[in-house]
Amino acid sequence: MRQLIAFALRRLPGLTVIEASDGVDGLKKLAAEQVDLIFTDINMPIMDGLKLVSLVRNDPAHCQIPIVIITTEGAAEDRDRAIALGANDYITKPIQAGRIIAVARELLKLP
Repeated sequence: MRQLIAFALRRLPGLTVIEASDGVDGLKKLAAEQVDLIFTDINMPIMDGLKLVSLVRNDPAHCQIPIVIITTEGAAEDRDRAIALGANDYITKPIQAGRIIAVARELLKLP
């Protein structure tokens, strides 16, 4: 799934894609790289995506980065919880490349 998302995002000119294997790896990369947009799954090993959203939103250096949740969790309460924690968008699987690109364009304010 991560490869599909990365492939879709690489279609946008000028975008650099940084991949992380889980939430902890994502936080490490966030500390080391400039990041303009985060896509995360809820279900990941070590640290889930909701914890990642919470930590990013509570970090003054990164709290303004848009975050998109991509998940199999389609229940309204899961979506509501993610949005309440600070996610900007919530996409349920199966995903389509066009939707990923459209959300990235919108959140990054790209043409």
